[in-house]
Amino acid sequence: MSDAPAPTAFGLMIIGDELLSGKRQDRHLGEVIRMLDERGLELAWARMEGDDPARITSALRETMAGNDVVFSCGGIGGTPDDRTRQCAAEAAGQRLAIHPEGRRELEAQFGPDGTPQRLRMVEFPERAALIPNPVNRVPGFSLGQHHFVPGFPNMAWPMIAWVLDHHYGHLHAVGQRLESAIVVQGARESQLTPLLEDFTARYPELRVSCLPRWAPPDFELELGLRGSAERVPGAMAELQAAVTELGFSWQERLPAAVSG
Repeated sequence: MSDAPAPTAFGLMIIGDELLSGKRQDRHLGEVIRMLDERGLELAWARMEGDDPARITSALRETMAGNDVVFSCGGIGGTPDDRTRQCAAEAAGQRLAIHPEGRRELEAQFGPDGTPQRLRMVEFPERAALIPNPVNRVPGFSLGQHHFVPGFPNMAWPMIAWVLDHHYGHLHAVGQRLESAIVVQGARESQLTPLLEDFTARYPELRVSCLPRWAPPDFELELGLRGSAERVPGAMAELQAAVTELGFSWQERLPAAVSG
């Protein structure tokens, strides 16, 4: 893992028919955003897939061709609808095999007489590394910068936290990112679009956001800047002055450290 090139972004895949059918509501997205945020990191993208193996394999081939760190939640159990392990192996061009350390973890938890169904839970792509599971010792696995954990939040979340701290601690940037926003009264998006285009061009390293709201009897816009703690305050001061010059009043939202 330490020899891998630096990641370009963090991504999240959430897998399971039960989410797309509405039988269960996703809880992973918000928690992964929070875990990254408290480490000074942020999520660049997320996608949800059902249990269709062709779609999962295609999605993994696409993400494995890049350099993002990808967390995948769900589908690594031993039942017939759990297909993520097989799809990861196919996408990586590897065969599935019982992981010897994974087998030892199962034996330590459940005894030496593992059933074929239970051993299936540690059939991983042949070059996989284990992600320890603090709940029942049934591990997840990593392939390069792709990390596969169960769909159960009580297992998935501490496993993701372990990966972030053990493999990407060098990327943590607590306190180095800032988010600041102002609320502009009586403004519509079209009236401030040229200003925001100018800021986007002049500050490409910052995230510029515009969130319109209907606040009867008028409109308001929340304008935000997110990025380096060194750059955000000065850029926000410029933005405030520019909004005032356009004739709009605004209220400041106190800057909040993105990473605590």
